[in-house]
Amino acid sequence: MKNYFIREVNPLSHPTIEELKQQAAELRKTAVTMVYKAQSGHPGGSLSAADIITSLYFKEMNIDPANPDWEDRDRFVLSKGHVAPIQYSALAHLGYVPFEEIHRLREYKSPFQGHPDSKKCPGIDISTGSLGQGFSCAVGMAIAGKMDNKDYRSFALLGDGEIQEGQIWEAAQTAVKQKLDNLIAFVDDNRLQIDGPTEEIMPNQDIEKKFESFGFQTKRINGHSIEEIIRTLDEFTQEKNGVPKCIVCDTVKGKGVSFMEDVVAWHGKAPNDEEYQAALAELEGGLES
Repeated sequence: MKNYFIREVNPLSHPTIEELKQQAAELRKTAVTMVYKAQSGHPGGSLSAADIITSLYFKEMNIDPANPDWEDRDRFVLSKGHVAPIQYSALAHLGYVPFEEIHRLREYKSPFQGHPDSKKCPGIDISTGSLGQGFSCAVGMAIAGKMDNKDYRSFALLGDGEIQEGQIWEAAQTAVKQKLDNLIAFVDDNRLQIDGPTEEIMPNQDIEKKFESFGFQTKRINGHSIEEIIRTLDEFTQEKNGVPKCIVCDTVKGKGVSFMEDVVAWHGKAPNDEEYQAALAELEGGLES
Protein backbone atom coordinates (compact mmCIF):
# COMPACT_ATOMS: atom_id res chain seq x y z
CA MET A 1 0.00 0.00 0.00
CA LYS A 2 1.65 3.16 -1.20
CA ASN A 3 2.03 6.03 1.24
CA TYR A 4 2.64 9.49 -0.19
CA PHE A 5 4.28 10.68 3.01
CA ILE A 6 7.39 9.34 4.69
CA ARG A 7 6.19 7.89 8.00
CA GLU A 8 8.42 10.25 9.99
CA VAL A 9 7.09 13.31 8.15
CA ASN A 10 6.77 16.45 10.23
CA PRO A 11 3.06 17.36 9.97
CA LEU A 12 4.09 21.00 10.07
CA SER A 13 5.84 20.67 6.70
CA HIS A 14 4.08 22.10 3.67
CA PRO A 15 2.36 19.46 1.52
CA THR A 16 0.72 20.61 -1.68
CA ILE A 17 -3.03 20.36 -2.22
CA GLU A 18 -2.41 17.53 -4.67
CA GLU A 19 -0.37 15.62 -2.10
CA LEU A 20 -3.14 16.11 0.45
CA LYS A 21 -5.70 14.75 -2.03
CA GLN A 22 -3.50 11.73 -2.62
CA GLN A 23 -3.10 11.25 1.11
CA ALA A 24 -6.88 11.42 1.60
CA ALA A 25 -7.28 8.60 -0.93
CA GLU A 26 -4.71 6.56 0.99
CA LEU A 27 -6.56 7.15 4.24
CA ARG A 28 -9.76 5.99 2.59
CA LYS A 29 -8.05 2.80 1.40
CA THR A 30 -6.64 2.14 4.84
CA ALA A 31 -9.99 2.72 6.56
CA VAL A 32 -11.80 0.37 4.18
CA THR A 33 -9.05 -2.22 4.69
CA MET A 34 -9.40 -1.99 8.47
CA VAL A 35 -13.16 -2.55 8.34
CA TYR A 36 -12.78 -5.37 5.81
CA LYS A 37 -10.17 -7.20 7.85
CA ALA A 38 -12.24 -6.86 11.03
CA GLN A 39 -15.52 -7.60 9.22
CA SER A 40 -16.90 -4.93 11.51
CA GLY A 41 -16.92 -1.14 11.68
CA HIS A 42 -18.30 1.99 10.08
CA PRO A 43 -17.05 2.70 6.55
CA GLY A 44 -19.65 5.24 5.37
CA GLY A 45 -18.93 8.00 7.85
CA SER A 46 -15.21 7.26 7.80
CA LEU A 47 -15.12 7.96 4.07
CA SER A 48 -17.23 11.12 4.33
CA ALA A 49 -14.82 12.53 6.93
CA ALA A 50 -11.58 11.61 5.12
CA ASP A 51 -10.86 15.02 3.58
CA ILE A 52 -11.48 16.82 6.88
CA ILE A 53 -9.22 14.42 8.78
CA THR A 54 -6.49 14.70 6.14
CA SER A 55 -6.56 18.51 6.21
CA LEU A 56 -6.27 18.57 9.99
CA TYR A 57 -3.66 15.88 10.57
CA PHE A 58 -1.42 16.45 7.55
CA LYS A 59 -1.65 20.21 7.22
CA GLU A 60 -3.31 22.19 10.00
CA MET A 61 -2.72 20.72 13.43
CA ASN A 62 0.36 21.41 15.50
CA ILE A 63 1.22 17.85 16.60
CA ASP A 64 4.24 15.58 17.02
CA PRO A 65 3.84 11.83 16.36
CA ALA A 66 7.11 11.20 18.24
CA ASN A 67 5.66 12.91 21.31
CA PRO A 68 1.91 12.18 21.40
CA ASP A 69 1.47 13.74 24.85
CA TRP A 70 3.29 16.97 24.01
CA GLU A 71 1.73 19.57 26.29
CA ASP A 72 1.43 22.28 23.64
CA ARG A 73 -0.06 20.12 20.88
CA ASP A 74 -3.38 20.97 19.27
CA ARG A 75 -6.17 18.73 20.54
CA PHE A 76 -8.57 16.74 18.37
CA VAL A 77 -11.77 15.07 19.54
CA LEU A 78 -13.59 12.64 17.27
CA SER A 79 -16.98 13.23 18.83
CA LYS A 80 -18.60 10.90 16.28
CA GLY A 81 -16.36 8.17 17.63
CA HIS A 82 -17.78 5.30 15.58
CA VAL A 83 -15.83 6.53 12.52
CA ALA A 84 -12.59 5.72 14.33
CA PRO A 85 -11.11 3.88 11.28
CA ILE A 86 -10.44 7.17 9.47
CA GLN A 87 -8.70 8.69 12.50
CA TYR A 88 -6.73 5.48 13.03
CA SER A 89 -5.68 5.62 9.38
CA ALA A 90 -4.19 9.08 9.90
CA LEU A 91 -2.40 7.99 13.07
CA ALA A 92 -0.97 4.90 11.36
CA HIS A 93 0.24 6.84 8.32
CA LEU A 94 1.91 9.43 10.57
CA GLY A 95 3.67 6.79 12.64
CA TYR A 96 1.87 7.12 15.97
CA VAL A 97 1.51 3.33 15.85
CA PRO A 98 3.11 0.68 13.59
CA PHE A 99 1.33 0.69 10.25
CA GLU A 100 0.86 -3.09 10.28
CA GLU A 101 -1.48 -2.69 13.25
CA ILE A 102 -4.23 -1.61 10.81
CA HIS A 103 -5.09 -5.31 10.42
CA ARG A 104 -6.14 -5.50 14.09
CA LEU A 105 -9.20 -3.23 14.21
CA ARG A 106 -11.50 -4.27 17.08
CA GLU A 107 -9.20 -7.06 18.25
CA TYR A 108 -8.55 -7.73 21.92
CA LYS A 109 -5.58 -5.65 23.12
CA SER A 110 -5.31 -3.86 19.76
CA PRO A 111 -4.61 -0.11 19.84
CA PHE A 112 -7.50 0.18 17.39
CA GLN A 113 -10.65 -0.48 19.38
CA GLY A 114 -14.15 -0.06 17.95
CA HIS A 115 -14.21 3.50 19.27
CA PRO A 116 -11.21 5.73 20.02
CA ASP A 117 -9.50 4.63 23.26
CA SER A 118 -6.95 7.05 24.69
CA LYS A 119 -5.62 4.35 27.02
CA LYS A 120 -4.68 2.05 24.15
CA CYS A 121 -3.85 4.25 21.15
CA PRO A 122 -1.19 7.00 21.08
CA GLY A 123 -2.52 10.18 19.50
CA ILE A 124 -6.07 9.82 20.84
CA ASP A 125 -6.68 12.79 23.12
CA ILE A 126 -9.80 11.35 24.76
CA SER A 127 -11.94 8.22 24.46
CA THR A 128 -15.22 8.85 22.64
CA GLY A 129 -18.19 6.97 21.27
CA SER A 130 -21.22 7.99 23.31
CA LEU A 131 -22.69 10.46 20.86
CA GLY A 132 -22.99 14.04 22.04
CA GLN A 133 -20.38 13.78 24.78
CA GLY A 134 -17.18 14.35 22.82
CA PHE A 135 -17.96 17.94 21.95
CA SER A 136 -18.22 18.77 25.66
CA CYS A 137 -14.72 17.34 26.10
CA ALA A 138 -13.39 19.49 23.25
CA VAL A 139 -14.95 22.55 24.89
CA GLY A 140 -13.29 21.57 28.18
CA MET A 141 -9.91 21.28 26.46
CA ALA A 142 -10.34 24.74 24.96
CA ILE A 143 -11.23 26.15 28.39
CA ALA A 144 -8.13 24.50 29.87
CA GLY A 145 -5.98 26.08 27.17
CA LYS A 146 -7.35 29.52 28.02
CA MET A 147 -6.87 28.98 31.77
CA ASP A 148 -3.27 27.81 31.26
CA ASN A 149 -2.44 30.61 28.81
CA LYS A 150 -1.57 28.07 26.13
CA ASP A 151 -1.76 28.68 22.40
CA TYR A 152 -3.01 25.24 21.41
CA ARG A 153 -6.35 24.87 19.69
CA SER A 154 -9.16 22.37 20.22
CA PHE A 155 -10.77 20.77 17.17
CA ALA A 156 -13.87 18.56 17.20
CA LEU A 157 -15.58 16.54 14.50
CA LEU A 158 -19.34 16.09 14.98
CA GLY A 159 -21.83 14.00 13.04
CA ASP A 160 -25.06 15.40 11.63
CA GLY A 161 -26.99 12.67 13.42
CA GLU A 162 -25.01 13.33 16.57
CA ILE A 163 -26.01 16.98 16.76
CA GLN A 164 -29.56 15.83 17.49
CA GLU A 165 -28.25 15.22 21.03
CA GLY A 166 -29.10 17.97 23.49
CA GLN A 167 -25.66 17.88 25.10
CA ILE A 168 -24.16 19.28 21.89
CA TRP A 169 -26.08 22.51 22.39
CA GLU A 170 -25.25 22.73 26.09
CA ALA A 171 -21.59 22.54 25.09
CA ALA A 172 -22.14 25.16 22.37
CA GLN A 173 -23.65 27.57 24.92
CA THR A 174 -20.66 27.04 27.20
CA ALA A 175 -18.20 27.67 24.36
CA VAL A 176 -19.81 31.02 23.61
CA LYS A 177 -20.04 31.96 27.29
CA GLN A 178 -16.32 31.23 27.73
CA LYS A 179 -15.33 33.10 24.53
CA LEU A 180 -13.47 30.10 23.13
CA ASP A 181 -11.90 31.43 19.95
CA ASN A 182 -9.45 28.51 20.26
CA LEU A 183 -12.27 26.04 19.46
CA ILE A 184 -13.20 24.93 15.94
CA ALA A 185 -16.00 22.43 15.39
CA PHE A 186 -16.58 20.57 12.14
CA VAL A 187 -19.97 19.06 11.33
CA ASP A 188 -19.80 16.15 8.86
CA ASP A 189 -23.16 16.81 7.22
CA ASN A 190 -23.55 13.69 5.07
CA ARG A 191 -27.34 13.68 5.70
CA LEU A 192 -27.53 10.00 6.66
CA GLN A 193 -27.52 8.37 10.08
CA ILE A 194 -27.86 4.78 11.24
CA ASP A 195 -31.62 4.53 10.69
CA GLY A 196 -31.96 6.61 7.54
CA PRO A 197 -31.85 10.19 6.23
CA THR A 198 -31.53 12.82 8.96
CA GLU A 199 -34.44 14.71 7.38
CA GLU A 200 -36.69 11.73 8.13
CA ILE A 201 -35.27 10.74 11.53
CA MET A 202 -34.93 14.21 13.07
CA PRO A 203 -34.53 17.21 10.76
CA ASN A 204 -31.53 19.38 11.66
CA GLN A 205 -32.91 22.40 9.81
CA ASP A 206 -30.17 24.94 8.98
CA ILE A 207 -27.13 23.74 10.95
CA GLU A 208 -25.04 26.78 10.02
CA LYS A 209 -27.69 29.23 11.21
CA LYS A 210 -28.36 27.13 14.31
CA PHE A 211 -24.74 27.37 15.49
CA GLU A 212 -24.70 31.03 14.50
CA SER A 213 -27.78 31.66 16.65
CA PHE A 214 -25.88 30.25 19.62
CA GLY A 215 -23.08 32.76 19.00
CA PHE A 216 -20.61 30.80 16.83
CA GLN A 217 -18.89 32.18 13.76
CA THR A 218 -20.02 29.72 11.11
CA LYS A 219 -19.48 28.82 7.49
CA ARG A 220 -20.83 26.07 5.23
CA ILE A 221 -18.33 24.58 2.78
CA ASN A 222 -17.75 21.63 0.47
CA GLY A 223 -16.33 19.04 2.88
CA HIS A 224 -14.62 17.19 0.04
CA SER A 225 -12.70 20.24 -1.20
CA ILE A 226 -9.39 20.23 0.60
CA GLU A 227 -8.70 23.66 -0.87
CA GLU A 228 -11.86 25.04 0.72
CA ILE A 229 -11.21 23.33 4.06
CA ILE A 230 -7.69 24.76 4.26
CA ARG A 231 -8.82 28.22 3.15
CA THR A 232 -11.56 28.31 5.79
CA LEU A 233 -9.20 27.14 8.51
CA ASP A 234 -6.74 29.86 7.52
CA GLU A 235 -9.52 32.43 7.75
CA PHE A 236 -10.89 31.24 11.09
CA THR A 237 -7.62 30.64 12.92
CA GLN A 238 -6.44 34.19 12.19
CA GLU A 239 -9.43 35.67 14.00
CA LYS A 240 -8.82 35.98 17.74
CA ASN A 241 -12.19 37.56 18.31
CA GLY A 242 -13.46 35.70 21.37
CA VAL A 243 -15.89 33.68 19.25
CA PRO A 244 -15.87 29.87 18.77
CA LYS A 245 -16.04 28.65 15.18
CA CYS A 246 -18.11 26.01 13.37
CA ILE A 247 -17.46 24.71 9.85
CA VAL A 248 -20.45 22.84 8.43
CA CYS A 249 -19.24 20.46 5.73
CA ASP A 250 -21.46 19.23 2.91
CA THR A 251 -20.29 15.64 2.46
CA VAL A 252 -21.34 12.32 0.94
CA LYS A 253 -21.53 9.20 3.05
CA GLY A 254 -19.21 6.57 1.56
CA LYS A 255 -17.38 9.20 -0.56
CA GLY A 256 -14.90 7.67 -2.99
CA VAL A 257 -16.55 4.26 -3.37
CA SER A 258 -19.47 4.57 -5.78
CA PHE A 259 -21.58 1.69 -4.45
CA MET A 260 -21.25 3.02 -0.88
CA GLU A 261 -22.06 6.65 -1.69
CA ASP A 262 -25.34 7.91 -0.20
CA VAL A 263 -26.36 4.38 0.85
CA VAL A 264 -27.45 4.23 4.47
CA ALA A 265 -26.66 0.51 4.77
CA TRP A 266 -22.93 1.33 4.67
CA HIS A 267 -23.19 3.24 7.93
CA GLY A 268 -22.02 0.14 9.80
CA LYS A 269 -21.43 -2.74 7.37
CA ALA A 270 -18.19 -4.41 6.31
CA PRO A 271 -17.51 -5.20 2.63
CA ASN A 272 -17.19 -8.78 1.48
CA ASP A 273 -14.23 -9.97 -0.62
CA GLU A 274 -15.68 -8.80 -3.93
CA GLU A 275 -16.84 -5.45 -2.55
CA TYR A 276 -13.48 -4.85 -0.91
CA GLN A 277 -11.57 -5.43 -4.14
CA ALA A 278 -13.98 -3.17 -6.04
CA ALA A 279 -13.59 -0.44 -3.41
CA LEU A 280 -9.80 -0.58 -3.57
CA ALA A 281 -9.88 -0.47 -7.36
CA GLU A 282 -11.99 2.69 -7.29
CA LEU A 283 -9.80 4.36 -4.69
CA GLU A 284 -6.66 3.40 -6.61
CA GLY A 285 -8.24 4.94 -9.68
CA GLY A 286 -8.76 8.13 -7.73
CA LEU A 287 -5.06 8.22 -6.92
CA GLU A 288 -4.14 7.93 -10.57
CA SER A 289 -6.59 10.57 -11.84
